[in-house]
Amino acid sequence: MKNIKLKMARVQKDLSQEELAQIVGVSRQTIGLIELGKYNPSLSLCVAICKALSRTLNDLFWDED
Repeated sequence: MKNIKLKMARVQKDLSQEELAQIVGVSRQTIGLIELGKYNPSLSLCVAICKALSRTLNDLFWDED
């Protein structure tokens, strides 16, 4: 399942996938795969992404379905 919430939060912060990847210490491809729903990040990576985007885990990674 695609992570639209992550992509929207990243765009709202005016960050490219590359810029977010540099902030959290992963490759641009990793961010792209997370957004496409093809990679499940570790909890520590989820937390780092949330901090970088000023969002909570619930905001970005909780699936309400």
